[in-house]
Amino acid sequence: MTDEPTEARHVASPAGDGAPATGRPGPAYASTGARFYPIMLAAMAVVIVLSGIGGSKAVQFGPILTDGAFFIFPFSYILGDSITEIYGPRAARQAITTGFVVNIMSSMIYWVIIVLPGLSDGDNAARDAAFRLALGPVWQVVLAGVVGFAGGQSANSFIMWLGKRRHHEKGLYGRLVSSTGVGEFIDTLLFCLIAARAIGLTTAGQVVNYTIVGYLYKIALQYALMPLTGRIITAIKKREPSYQAALAAA
Repeated sequence: MTDEPTEARHVASPAGDGAPATGRPGPAYASTGARFYPIMLAAMAVVIVLSGIGGSKAVQFGPILTDGAFFIFPFSYILGDSITEIYGPRAARQAITTGFVVNIMSSMIYWVIIVLPGLSDGDNAARDAAFRLALGPVWQVVLAGVVGFAGGQSANSFIMWLGKRRHHEKGLYGRLVSSTGVGEFIDTLLFCLIAARAIGLTTAGQVVNYTIVGYLYKIALQYALMPLTGRIITAIKKREPSYQAALAAA
């Protein structure tokens, strides 16, 4: 469904359905039919699918435990922040739903590939066994990702929307800081508790290490990239005609 620029003439309700919550003008949002939204949506889907694969591998740097998606997954939250800020809560909900669907579909496709009969000679049998071993746990990681992403991104999007409802174009970095801190905490906690055993972490100490390191790393990376995120958001706002039209009407 496409957001109309006229939605910015009022404050959207918490459900993001566009119903006026007050009589005063609300924040500006661009139409999802604009040129940058499909690109950002596709990028988020790719990041989520790759994170589902990378998250099935445990990674260790000295005493630090993490997973193979540590360097890419935080970008899903950067994209989520940007979509909520520019296109609104309805567009963010659409992006989160798309992430669910592609993640689940990818897991189903991996399962089909795994159960297909492979060649029986030595080399091919070894490859088939390696493929099963590598992608076998992905469904558990996907389940963890869906649960964590649902809780974390929903909280992240709500805080971004609430901050913009109150401050409109002001306070962008405050919204980014607060939404990232809360959203990533919920996501990381849920994901790690569900996925830890699937990737081979069996002791309480390993799970705590995995959770704390994952959370601190994600927010550190997103905070470090926040100046760049803010500049990109501002640049897209200026280049989206529907955003400028909504801003003028607000």
